[in-house]
Amino acid sequence: MKTLAFAAFAIVAVAATPLAAQPAVDISKIAAGTYKTDPAHTQVAFTVNHLGFTDYRGLVADATGQLVLDPKNPAAATVNIEIPISNIATNSAGLTKHLHGPDFFDSAKYPTATFRSTKVVVDGQEAKITGDLTLRGVTKPVTLDARLAGAGPNPMSKAQTVGFHATTTIKRSDFGMTYALPAVGDAVELQIEAAFEKAS
Repeated sequence: MKTLAFAAFAIVAVAATPLAAQPAVDISKIAAGTYKTDPAHTQVAFTVNHLGFTDYRGLVADATGQLVLDPKNPAAATVNIEIPISNIATNSAGLTKHLHGPDFFDSAKYPTATFRSTKVVVDGQEAKITGDLTLRGVTKPVTLDARLAGAGPNPMSKAQTVGFHATTTIKRSDFGMTYALPAVGDAVELQIEAAFEKAS
């Protein structure tokens, strides 16, 4: 997905529920076509270890993008997401300011991150979505472990909607964020919640 998110991402990371505990989604409710993100309900949460003592978290909300999906041929799906890095937030004003600076995301220079899928491998209601993540002007391949979360008409907007959970781990050093390594962890866990509404 064109990243790729990120409820305030700064305060709570998305709870990971075991896949086996999730009810199956009725795939017959998915309408083929082109979908647009519902930015208010699409978000990317990130978690990184701080000094070996605690994890800290942040959130990027209001991601936008497009999903092309045919339930009869799910492997042909494509997804492109734009993530407004300028929206990064945490529950600490000082930390948020630092994350926006050149030590980390440098959001004034690189206000947007993107994810563009290149391959989708489907296994039931789960999929591995491989694509190119561009962050801070650097593009690296990333594979998302995704799961279909829901499908059908949105009870509020009435629009045909599909939702997905996805996770992956990236290295911030791959994208030029080497500040305070290794005291601050290199591995960054991403948890993505994405809702898409069918274009009218």
